Amino acid sequence: MDNRRDIWRQVDAAKERLIALADRVWGMPEVCYTEERSCAEHTRELRDQGFRVTENVANIPTAVMGEAGEGGPVIAILGEYDALPGLSQEAGIAEHRPIEEGGHGHGCGHNLLGSAAMLAAVGLKNWLAEQGIPGRVRYYGCPAEEGGAAKAFMVRDGAFDDVDVAISWHPNSFWEIFPPVSLANTRADFVFFGRTSHASASPHLGRSALDAVELMSVGVNYMREHMPSDARVHYAVLDTGGIAPNVVQSHARVRYSIRAGELNGMRELVERVRKIAEGAALMTETRMEMKIISAVSNLLGNRPLEETLQSMLEELGPPPFDEADREFAREIRATLSEEDRAAPWKVIGREPSDAPLADFTVPLDQPRNLMIGSTDVGDVSWAVPTVQAHAPSIAIGTPLHTWQVVAQGKSAHAHKAMVHVAKAMAGTGVAVLTDPDLLARVKADHKARTTKTPYVSPIPEGVQPPLDMSRG
Repeated sequence: MDNRRDIWRQVDAAKERLIALADRVWGMPEVCYTEERSCAEHTRELRDQGFRVTENVANIPTAVMGEAGEGGPVIAILGEYDALPGLSQEAGIAEHRPIEEGGHGHGCGHNLLGSAAMLAAVGLKNWLAEQGIPGRVRYYGCPAEEGGAAKAFMVRDGAFDDVDVAISWHPNSFWEIFPPVSLANTRADFVFFGRTSHASASPHLGRSALDAVELMSVGVNYMREHMPSDARVHYAVLDTGGIAPNVVQSHARVRYSIRAGELNGMRELVERVRKIAEGAALMTETRMEMKIISAVSNLLGNRPLEETLQSMLEELGPPPFDEADREFAREIRATLSEEDRAAPWKVIGREPSDAPLADFTVPLDQPRNLMIGSTDVGDVSWAVPTVQAHAPSIAIGTPLHTWQVVAQGKSAHAHKAMVHVAKAMAGTGVAVLTDPDLLARVKADHKARTTKTPYVSPIPEGVQPPLDMSRG
Protein backbone atom coordinates (compact mmCIF):
# COMPACT_ATOMS: atom_id res chain seq x y z
CA MET A 1 0.00 0.00 0.00
CA ASP A 2 1.46 3.36 -1.04
CA ASN A 3 -0.05 5.66 1.57
CA ARG A 4 1.62 8.80 0.28
CA ARG A 5 0.42 8.40 -3.28
CA ASP A 6 -3.05 7.42 -2.07
CA ILE A 7 -3.45 10.51 0.13
CA TRP A 8 -2.11 12.82 -2.56
CA ARG A 9 -4.65 11.35 -4.97
CA GLN A 10 -7.41 12.16 -2.48
CA VAL A 11 -6.19 15.76 -2.21
CA ASP A 12 -6.12 16.15 -6.00
CA ALA A 13 -9.67 14.81 -6.23
CA ALA A 14 -10.97 17.58 -3.97
CA LYS A 15 -8.74 20.49 -4.99
CA GLU A 16 -11.05 22.34 -7.40
CA ARG A 17 -13.75 22.90 -4.76
CA LEU A 18 -11.24 24.14 -2.21
CA ILE A 19 -9.50 26.43 -4.69
CA ALA A 20 -12.93 27.92 -5.35
CA LEU A 21 -13.39 28.37 -1.58
CA ALA A 22 -10.05 30.21 -1.37
CA ASP A 23 -11.12 32.56 -4.15
CA ARG A 24 -14.51 33.23 -2.57
CA VAL A 25 -12.93 34.08 0.78
CA TRP A 26 -10.41 36.32 -1.02
CA GLY A 27 -13.40 38.26 -2.36
CA MET A 28 -14.97 38.85 1.07
CA PRO A 29 -12.05 40.07 3.23
CA GLU A 30 -13.08 40.38 6.88
CA VAL A 31 -10.83 41.42 9.75
CA CYS A 32 -10.34 40.18 13.30
CA TYR A 33 -13.51 38.57 14.74
CA THR A 34 -15.79 39.91 11.97
CA GLU A 35 -15.34 36.91 9.63
CA GLU A 36 -19.05 36.00 9.48
CA ARG A 37 -19.23 35.35 5.73
CA SER A 38 -15.85 33.62 5.54
CA CYS A 39 -16.73 31.35 8.45
CA ALA A 40 -20.10 30.61 6.86
CA GLU A 41 -18.37 29.58 3.63
CA HIS A 42 -16.05 27.24 5.53
CA THR A 43 -18.93 25.83 7.56
CA ARG A 44 -21.00 25.17 4.43
CA GLU A 45 -18.08 23.40 2.76
CA LEU A 46 -17.48 21.23 5.83
CA ARG A 47 -21.11 20.12 5.78
CA ASP A 48 -21.05 19.52 2.03
CA GLN A 49 -17.95 17.36 2.49
CA GLY A 50 -19.66 15.26 5.18
CA PHE A 51 -17.95 16.50 8.35
CA ARG A 52 -19.68 16.59 11.72
CA VAL A 53 -19.75 20.33 12.43
CA THR A 54 -19.45 22.22 15.71
CA GLU A 55 -20.05 25.95 15.51
CA ASN A 56 -19.32 28.74 17.99
CA VAL A 57 -16.19 26.99 19.25
CA ALA A 58 -15.03 28.49 22.58
CA ASN A 59 -18.02 30.87 22.36
CA ILE A 60 -16.44 32.58 19.35
CA PRO A 61 -19.11 33.07 16.66
CA THR A 62 -16.59 32.90 13.79
CA ALA A 63 -14.80 29.74 14.98
CA VAL A 64 -15.89 26.36 13.60
CA MET A 65 -14.72 22.74 13.82
CA GLY A 66 -15.49 19.82 11.53
CA GLU A 67 -14.68 16.22 12.46
CA ALA A 68 -14.67 12.96 10.49
CA GLY A 69 -13.68 9.38 11.29
CA GLU A 70 -14.06 7.22 14.37
CA GLY A 71 -11.73 6.19 17.21
CA GLY A 72 -7.97 6.24 16.97
CA PRO A 73 -5.69 9.29 17.20
CA VAL A 74 -7.09 12.76 16.53
CA ILE A 75 -5.31 14.88 13.89
CA ALA A 76 -6.15 18.61 13.95
CA ILE A 77 -5.51 20.70 10.87
CA LEU A 78 -5.61 24.41 11.59
CA GLY A 79 -7.07 26.93 9.16
CA GLU A 80 -7.45 30.71 9.23
CA TYR A 81 -9.47 33.17 7.15
CA ASP A 82 -9.08 36.66 8.64
CA ALA A 83 -7.92 39.56 6.47
CA LEU A 84 -6.12 42.84 7.20
CA PRO A 85 -7.40 46.43 7.12
CA GLY A 86 -6.40 48.91 4.44
CA LEU A 87 -5.04 46.39 1.92
CA SER A 88 -7.80 46.29 -0.69
CA GLN A 89 -6.31 45.37 -4.06
CA GLU A 90 -7.34 43.93 -7.42
CA ALA A 91 -6.14 40.41 -8.14
CA GLY A 92 -3.77 39.43 -10.92
CA ILE A 93 -2.12 42.79 -11.59
CA ALA A 94 1.30 44.07 -10.56
CA GLU A 95 0.31 47.61 -9.70
CA HIS A 96 -1.36 49.14 -6.67
CA ARG A 97 -5.04 49.38 -7.57
CA PRO A 98 -7.43 49.16 -4.60
CA ILE A 99 -10.89 47.74 -5.19
CA GLU A 100 -12.15 49.95 -2.36
CA GLU A 101 -10.16 52.82 -0.90
CA GLY A 102 -9.38 51.95 2.69
CA GLY A 103 -10.96 48.51 2.27
CA HIS A 104 -9.70 45.23 3.61
CA GLY A 105 -7.56 42.64 1.83
CA HIS A 106 -5.96 39.23 2.35
CA GLY A 107 -2.47 40.63 2.78
CA CYS A 108 -1.24 37.58 4.70
CA GLY A 109 -2.80 34.97 2.43
CA HIS A 110 -5.22 33.53 4.96
CA ASN A 111 -7.80 32.89 2.22
CA LEU A 112 -5.31 30.28 0.99
CA LEU A 113 -4.29 29.16 4.47
CA GLY A 114 -7.77 28.10 5.53
CA SER A 115 -8.68 26.51 2.21
CA ALA A 116 -5.46 24.47 1.96
CA ALA A 117 -5.91 23.29 5.55
CA MET A 118 -9.46 22.18 4.78
CA LEU A 119 -8.26 20.52 1.56
CA ALA A 120 -5.78 18.49 3.64
CA ALA A 121 -8.56 17.59 6.07
CA VAL A 122 -10.90 16.54 3.25
CA GLY A 123 -8.18 14.38 1.70
CA LEU A 124 -7.43 12.76 5.05
CA LYS A 125 -11.14 12.20 5.77
CA ASN A 126 -11.65 10.43 2.44
CA TRP A 127 -8.46 8.41 2.86
CA LEU A 128 -9.63 7.21 6.30
CA ALA A 129 -12.97 6.14 4.83
CA GLU A 130 -11.27 4.37 1.93
CA GLN A 131 -8.81 2.51 4.15
CA GLY A 132 -11.32 1.70 6.89
CA ILE A 133 -8.84 2.31 9.71
CA PRO A 134 -9.50 4.05 13.05
CA GLY A 135 -8.60 7.70 13.36
CA ARG A 136 -10.21 11.11 13.33
CA VAL A 137 -9.39 14.27 11.43
CA ARG A 138 -10.58 17.69 12.51
CA TYR A 139 -10.54 20.94 10.62
CA TYR A 140 -10.43 23.95 12.95
CA GLY A 141 -11.55 27.19 11.32
CA CYS A 142 -9.76 29.78 13.44
CA PRO A 143 -10.52 33.50 13.21
CA ALA A 144 -8.62 36.54 14.41
CA GLU A 145 -5.02 35.35 14.13
CA GLU A 146 -4.05 38.92 13.30
CA GLY A 147 -4.01 40.25 16.86
CA GLY A 148 -7.11 38.59 18.27
CA ALA A 149 -5.47 35.42 19.64
CA ALA A 150 -8.51 33.25 18.91
CA LYS A 151 -6.55 29.99 19.15
CA ALA A 152 -5.25 30.99 22.59
CA PHE A 153 -8.84 31.44 23.76
CA MET A 154 -9.78 28.13 22.10
CA VAL A 155 -6.93 26.34 23.89
CA ARG A 156 -7.97 27.87 27.22
CA ASP A 157 -11.53 26.68 26.59
CA GLY A 158 -10.37 23.08 26.04
CA ALA A 159 -11.00 22.86 22.28
CA PHE A 160 -7.76 20.89 21.77
CA ASP A 161 -7.79 18.78 24.95
CA ASP A 162 -8.22 15.43 23.16
CA VAL A 163 -6.14 16.23 20.07
CA ASP A 164 -2.99 14.15 19.47
CA VAL A 165 -1.26 16.23 16.78
CA ALA A 166 -1.89 19.62 15.14
CA ILE A 167 -0.70 20.57 11.64
CA SER A 168 -0.81 23.90 9.82
CA TRP A 169 1.04 26.08 7.30
CA HIS A 170 1.53 29.67 6.22
CA PRO A 171 2.13 31.46 2.90
CA ASN A 172 5.78 32.35 2.36
CA SER A 173 8.52 32.72 -0.25
CA PHE A 174 9.99 29.25 0.29
CA TRP A 175 9.10 25.54 0.54
CA GLU A 176 10.21 24.64 4.04
CA ILE A 177 9.34 23.82 7.62
CA PHE A 178 7.98 26.85 9.48
CA PRO A 179 10.78 27.46 12.05
CA PRO A 180 9.23 26.80 15.49
CA VAL A 181 10.31 30.17 16.84
CA SER A 182 8.01 33.09 17.65
CA LEU A 183 7.53 35.81 20.23
CA ALA A 184 5.04 35.61 23.06
CA ASN A 185 2.84 38.66 22.78
CA THR A 186 0.36 40.61 24.90
CA ARG A 187 -1.90 43.35 23.56
CA ALA A 188 -3.13 45.69 26.24
CA ASP A 189 -4.99 48.99 26.34
CA PHE A 190 -3.95 51.68 28.80
CA VAL A 191 -6.79 54.11 29.40
CA PHE A 192 -6.17 57.37 31.23
CA PHE A 193 -8.85 59.51 32.86
CA GLY A 194 -8.15 63.16 33.69
CA ARG A 195 -10.18 66.30 34.22
CA THR A 196 -11.31 68.66 31.51
CA SER A 197 -10.82 72.42 31.73
CA HIS A 198 -10.32 75.53 29.61
CA ALA A 199 -6.76 75.14 28.39
CA SER A 200 -6.10 78.90 28.46
CA ALA A 201 -8.40 80.45 31.08
CA SER A 202 -8.03 77.73 33.72
CA PRO A 203 -5.27 75.31 32.71
CA HIS A 204 -4.36 74.72 36.36
CA LEU A 205 -7.72 73.04 36.91
CA GLY A 206 -7.22 70.47 34.14
CA ARG A 207 -5.47 67.10 34.31
CA SER A 208 -4.54 65.89 30.84
CA ALA A 209 -5.04 62.25 29.95
CA LEU A 210 -3.22 62.90 26.69
CA ASP A 211 -0.18 64.11 28.64
CA ALA A 212 -0.22 60.78 30.45
CA VAL A 213 -0.21 58.86 27.15
CA GLU A 214 2.72 60.93 25.91
CA LEU A 215 4.69 60.51 29.13
CA MET A 216 4.04 56.77 29.03
CA SER A 217 5.48 56.69 25.52
CA VAL A 218 8.61 58.47 26.70
CA GLY A 219 9.02 56.03 29.57
CA VAL A 220 8.60 52.97 27.35
CA ASN A 221 11.07 54.38 24.85
CA TYR A 222 13.68 54.75 27.61
CA MET A 223 12.95 51.16 28.66
CA ARG A 224 13.88 49.85 25.20
CA GLU A 225 17.59 50.19 26.05
CA HIS A 226 17.13 47.91 29.04
CA MET A 227 15.17 44.93 27.73
CA PRO A 228 16.26 41.72 25.94
CA SER A 229 17.36 42.18 22.34
CA ASP A 230 14.64 39.85 21.02
CA ALA A 231 11.87 41.75 22.84
CA ARG A 232 9.65 44.20 20.97
CA VAL A 233 7.20 46.91 22.09
CA HIS A 234 4.86 48.74 19.69
CA TYR A 235 1.93 51.07 20.29
CA ALA A 236 -0.95 52.88 18.65
CA VAL A 237 -2.88 55.80 20.15
CA LEU A 238 -6.56 54.92 19.81
CA ASP A 239 -8.11 57.92 21.58
CA THR A 240 -6.42 61.33 21.91
CA GLY A 241 -9.25 62.86 23.91
CA GLY A 242 -10.77 65.06 21.24
CA ILE A 243 -9.85 67.51 18.50
CA ALA A 244 -9.98 70.80 20.42
CA PRO A 245 -6.54 71.92 21.65
CA ASN A 246 -8.12 74.53 23.93
CA VAL A 247 -9.87 71.80 25.96
CA VAL A 248 -7.76 69.78 28.38
CA GLN A 249 -8.25 66.15 27.41
CA SER A 250 -10.08 64.17 30.07
CA HIS A 251 -9.65 60.78 28.43
CA ALA A 252 -7.08 59.05 26.20
CA ARG A 253 -6.28 55.47 25.28
CA VAL A 254 -3.18 53.78 23.88
CA ARG A 255 -2.80 50.13 22.82
CA TYR A 256 0.53 48.38 23.35
CA SER A 257 1.81 45.15 21.82
CA ILE A 258 4.48 43.72 24.12
CA ARG A 259 6.58 40.80 22.84
CA ALA A 260 9.36 38.61 24.21
CA GLY A 261 11.00 35.32 23.31
CA GLU A 262 9.30 33.32 26.06
CA LEU A 263 6.18 33.59 28.19
CA ASN A 264 7.95 34.39 31.45
CA GLY A 265 9.98 37.14 29.82
CA MET A 266 6.85 38.58 28.28
CA ARG A 267 5.05 38.64 31.61
CA GLU A 268 7.98 40.50 33.17
CA LEU A 269 7.96 43.04 30.35
CA VAL A 270 4.19 43.55 30.63
CA GLU A 271 4.63 44.31 34.32
CA ARG A 272 7.36 46.86 33.58
CA VAL A 273 5.16 48.60 31.01
CA ARG A 274 2.30 48.65 33.53
CA LYS A 275 4.55 50.35 36.08
CA ILE A 276 5.52 52.99 33.52
CA ALA A 277 1.81 53.64 32.88
CA GLU A 278 1.22 54.01 36.61
CA GLY A 279 4.12 56.45 36.77
CA ALA A 280 2.65 58.50 33.93
CA ALA A 281 -0.67 58.64 35.79
CA LEU A 282 1.08 59.70 38.97
CA MET A 283 2.97 62.50 37.20
CA THR A 284 -0.19 63.86 35.58
CA GLU A 285 -2.56 63.23 38.49
CA THR A 286 -4.77 61.13 36.24
CA ARG A 287 -6.23 57.68 36.76
CA MET A 288 -5.08 54.70 34.69
CA GLU A 289 -6.86 51.45 33.84
CA MET A 290 -5.09 48.57 32.09
CA LYS A 291 -7.13 46.14 30.00
CA ILE A 292 -5.63 42.99 28.45
CA ILE A 293 -7.04 42.55 24.95
CA SER A 294 -5.32 39.35 23.88
CA ALA A 295 -2.16 37.34 24.45
CA VAL A 296 -0.31 34.49 22.75
CA SER A 297 2.54 32.15 23.67
CA ASN A 298 5.79 31.51 21.85
CA LEU A 299 5.95 28.47 19.54
CA LEU A 300 7.10 25.11 20.84
CA GLY A 301 8.85 22.81 18.36
CA ASN A 302 8.50 19.05 17.91
CA ARG A 303 11.43 17.38 16.19
CA PRO A 304 9.79 14.08 15.16
CA LEU A 305 6.91 15.96 13.54
CA GLU A 306 9.28 18.38 11.82
CA GLU A 307 11.30 15.49 10.39
CA THR A 308 8.12 13.80 9.17
CA LEU A 309 6.76 16.90 7.47
CA GLN A 310 10.20 17.64 6.00
CA SER A 311 10.21 14.19 4.40
CA MET A 312 6.89 15.06 2.73
CA LEU A 313 8.26 18.36 1.44
CA GLU A 314 11.32 16.62 0.01
CA GLU A 315 9.39 13.82 -1.67
CA LEU A 316 6.87 16.20 -3.20
CA GLY A 317 9.47 18.79 -4.15
CA PRO A 318 8.43 22.42 -4.67
CA PRO A 319 5.15 23.20 -6.46
CA PRO A 320 5.14 22.63 -10.25
CA PHE A 321 5.28 26.25 -11.38
CA ASP A 322 5.31 27.02 -15.10
CA GLU A 323 6.65 29.95 -17.10
CA ALA A 324 3.37 31.89 -16.85
CA ASP A 325 3.58 31.63 -13.06
CA ARG A 326 7.17 32.81 -13.08
CA GLU A 327 6.39 35.73 -15.39
CA PHE A 328 3.67 37.10 -13.09
CA ALA A 329 5.99 36.64 -10.13
CA ARG A 330 8.67 38.65 -11.96
CA GLU A 331 6.15 41.45 -12.48
CA ILE A 332 5.36 41.46 -8.76
CA ARG A 333 9.06 41.45 -7.87
CA ALA A 334 9.57 44.50 -10.08
CA THR A 335 7.32 46.46 -7.69
CA LEU A 336 9.50 45.56 -4.71
CA SER A 337 12.64 47.22 -3.42
CA GLU A 338 16.01 45.54 -3.75
CA GLU A 339 16.00 45.14 0.02
CA ASP A 340 12.62 43.37 -0.12
CA ARG A 341 13.82 40.97 -2.80
CA ALA A 342 16.97 40.11 -0.85
CA ALA A 343 15.37 39.80 2.61
CA PRO A 344 14.11 36.18 2.48
CA TRP A 345 17.44 34.93 1.12
CA LYS A 346 19.19 36.50 4.10
CA VAL A 347 16.77 34.72 6.45
CA ILE A 348 17.90 31.31 5.14
CA GLY A 349 21.54 32.37 4.91
CA ARG A 350 21.86 32.24 1.11
CA GLU A 351 23.06 34.69 -1.48
CA PRO A 352 20.16 36.53 -3.17
CA SER A 353 18.96 35.13 -6.47
CA ASP A 354 16.74 36.44 -9.25
CA ALA A 355 14.52 33.35 -9.05
CA PRO A 356 10.91 34.61 -9.09
CA LEU A 357 9.40 31.55 -7.34
CA ALA A 358 10.93 28.90 -5.10
CA ASP A 359 12.26 25.90 -7.04
CA PHE A 360 14.02 24.09 -4.18
CA THR A 361 13.33 22.66 -0.72
CA VAL A 362 15.02 24.36 2.23
CA PRO A 363 16.89 21.81 4.42
CA LEU A 364 15.42 21.22 7.85
CA ASP A 365 18.52 22.40 9.70
CA GLN A 366 19.32 25.36 7.44
CA PRO A 367 21.08 28.07 9.52
CA ARG A 368 18.82 31.09 9.71
CA ASN A 369 18.77 34.79 10.51
CA LEU A 370 15.19 35.00 11.67
CA MET A 371 13.05 38.11 11.98
CA ILE A 372 10.47 36.92 14.46
CA GLY A 373 6.78 37.71 14.79
CA SER A 374 3.97 36.26 16.89
CA THR A 375 1.21 33.74 16.23
CA ASP A 376 -1.60 32.19 18.24
CA VAL A 377 -0.52 28.80 16.90
CA GLY A 378 2.00 29.10 19.74
CA ASP A 379 -0.66 28.25 22.32
CA VAL A 380 -1.79 25.21 20.34
CA SER A 381 1.85 24.04 20.25
CA TRP A 382 1.97 24.08 24.06
CA ALA A 383 -1.30 22.16 24.33
CA VAL A 384 -0.53 19.46 21.71
CA PRO A 385 2.45 18.54 19.48
CA THR A 386 2.33 20.92 16.52
CA VAL A 387 4.14 21.37 13.21
CA GLN A 388 3.78 23.91 10.39
CA ALA A 389 5.02 24.32 6.83
CA HIS A 390 5.82 27.32 4.69
CA ALA A 391 4.65 27.11 1.07
CA PRO A 392 5.74 29.46 -1.76
CA SER A 393 2.41 31.05 -2.63
CA ILE A 394 4.07 34.45 -3.23
CA ALA A 395 6.91 35.74 -5.40
CA ILE A 396 10.22 35.53 -3.56
CA GLY A 397 10.70 38.67 -1.50
CA THR A 398 7.04 39.71 -1.28
CA PRO A 399 6.62 41.16 2.22
CA LEU A 400 3.57 39.89 4.06
CA HIS A 401 0.87 42.42 4.96
CA THR A 402 1.18 44.22 1.61
CA TRP A 403 -1.00 44.81 -1.43
CA GLN A 404 1.35 42.59 -3.44
CA VAL A 405 0.26 39.57 -1.39
CA VAL A 406 -3.38 40.42 -2.08
CA ALA A 407 -2.64 40.75 -5.80
CA GLN A 408 -1.27 37.19 -5.82
CA GLY A 409 -4.06 35.71 -3.69
CA LYS A 410 -5.99 34.21 -6.61
CA SER A 411 -3.04 33.51 -8.88
CA ALA A 412 -2.27 30.16 -10.48
CA HIS A 413 0.99 29.91 -8.56
CA ALA A 414 -0.80 30.54 -5.25
CA HIS A 415 -3.33 27.81 -6.07
CA LYS A 416 -0.54 25.36 -6.92
CA ALA A 417 1.22 26.14 -3.64
CA MET A 418 -1.94 25.63 -1.56
CA VAL A 419 -2.66 22.24 -3.17
CA HIS A 420 0.96 21.15 -2.74
CA VAL A 421 1.09 22.06 0.95
CA ALA A 422 -2.28 20.35 1.50
CA LYS A 423 -0.65 17.15 0.24
CA ALA A 424 2.28 17.61 2.63
CA MET A 425 -0.03 18.20 5.62
CA ALA A 426 -2.33 15.31 4.75
CA GLY A 427 0.66 13.02 4.24
CA THR A 428 1.96 13.95 7.66
CA GLY A 429 -1.43 13.08 9.13
CA VAL A 430 -1.33 9.67 7.45
CA ALA A 431 2.17 9.04 8.82
CA VAL A 432 1.01 9.73 12.37
CA LEU A 433 -2.12 7.60 11.99
CA THR A 434 -0.26 4.59 10.58
CA ASP A 435 2.91 4.61 12.70
CA PRO A 436 2.32 4.15 16.45
CA ASP A 437 6.04 4.47 17.13
CA LEU A 438 6.10 7.88 15.44
CA LEU A 439 3.15 9.09 17.52
CA ALA A 440 4.86 7.85 20.68
CA ARG A 441 8.06 9.75 19.81
CA VAL A 442 6.04 12.86 18.99
CA LYS A 443 4.30 12.76 22.36
CA ALA A 444 7.53 12.03 24.23
CA ASP A 445 9.19 15.05 22.64
CA HIS A 446 6.27 17.27 23.61
CA LYS A 447 6.19 15.93 27.15
CA ALA A 448 9.91 16.54 27.60
CA ARG A 449 9.51 20.18 26.55
CA THR A 450 6.45 20.91 28.68
CA THR A 451 7.48 19.04 31.83
CA LYS A 452 10.28 21.50 32.48
CA THR A 453 8.08 24.52 31.79
CA PRO A 454 4.37 23.67 32.08
CA TYR A 455 1.96 25.67 29.98
CA VAL A 456 0.07 28.49 31.63
CA SER A 457 -2.29 30.49 29.44
CA PRO A 458 -0.99 34.02 28.87
CA ILE A 459 -4.58 35.31 28.95
CA PRO A 460 -5.58 36.38 32.46
CA GLU A 461 -8.59 34.70 34.01
CA GLY A 462 -11.79 36.52 33.19
CA VAL A 463 -10.55 38.07 29.93
CA GLN A 464 -12.90 37.08 27.10
CA PRO A 465 -12.31 37.09 23.35
CA PRO A 466 -12.36 40.74 22.17
CA LEU A 467 -15.15 40.19 19.67
CA ASP A 468 -15.68 43.91 19.13
CA MET A 469 -12.02 44.91 18.71
CA SER A 470 -12.42 45.58 14.97
CA ARG A 471 -15.83 47.22 15.02
CA GLY A 472 -14.71 50.75 15.75
